[in-house]
Amino acid sequence: MDGRGRASRLRRVRLIFAGTPEVAVPSLRALLDSDHEVVAVVTRPDARVGRGRRLEPSPVRVVAEEAGLEVLTPTRPTDEDFVARLTELAPDCCPVVAYGALLPAEVLDIPTHGWVNLHFSLLPAWRGAAPAQRALIAGDEITGASTFLIETGLDTGPVFGTMTERIRPDDTSGALLERLADAGAPLLVATMDGIASGDLEPQAQSGDGISHAAKLTVDDARIDFTHPALAVDRLVRGCTPAPGAWTTFRGERLKVGPVTVTDESLPVGTIEARKREVLVGTADRAVRLGEVTPLGKKPMPAADWARGVRIDDGERLGEESA
Repeated sequence: MDGRGRASRLRRVRLIFAGTPEVAVPSLRALLDSDHEVVAVVTRPDARVGRGRRLEPSPVRVVAEEAGLEVLTPTRPTDEDFVARLTELAPDCCPVVAYGALLPAEVLDIPTHGWVNLHFSLLPAWRGAAPAQRALIAGDEITGASTFLIETGLDTGPVFGTMTERIRPDDTSGALLERLADAGAPLLVATMDGIASGDLEPQAQSGDGISHAAKLTVDDARIDFTHPALAVDRLVRGCTPAPGAWTTFRGERLKVGPVTVTDESLPVGTIEARKREVLVGTADRAVRLGEVTPLGKKPMPAADWARGVRIDDGERLGEESA
């Protein structure tokens, strides 16, 4: 019978893993510790980082090279040399976690059992690049991870399995993604086991409950203090650590770390600097600032920042310079 998840009775599958950032590392390590054979890794090319713009390998590449694996870093997944090498390696299946590039049909067809993605949402909810961030901002209480067969559509393929994770009141997207990465790794291994035994068939996604999780832009991360305090809180946590929530003060950008919702009230955007805390008004309750990062400076406690800039009565966050 034909290959995409049907009656093959393989007990061990030959895998090529595709992934790039730190959240992909737990899955790679779990697959290396499994009964399956990881023969190579596909990751994004080394990226320039920091003020010195030095080239730095992806976290996945670092782990792969430590394990002695062949590492493929195509500029584009359509590169002829990459397609040829992938074909030569003849993988049974290609598990994927946050690789960072769309795969063309000719590449999707190479592995016998296709490419299987670990996606950090309960599909069909939050298809796209920023599922954990969007779930937090939307105020979801439950999220999770799904393994699914990649098609040419964006996260539309049939699902092999899911796991659920409760979103905590103080979660940032960074903390949530870290938990999902750790908890999702066994799900990906179990999916490979099911494909290897022939016992696992993917099921089509429901047509109900579809939502989209576009990558967060800098504009998306701008705080609107005319919104209620809970919405401000969720936006900031959803944008932490990246792209980083921000507002303006005296016409300059001010990055804002996670806030605390209080029972106090202030006019929208108005800053009240006290000895040990700084409050800002929203549409309903005031929020207490945690850390802030002024333009060109390091993060600091909001109270320290307020003492340094000497806030005047009635000054507001979010106003443009006069």
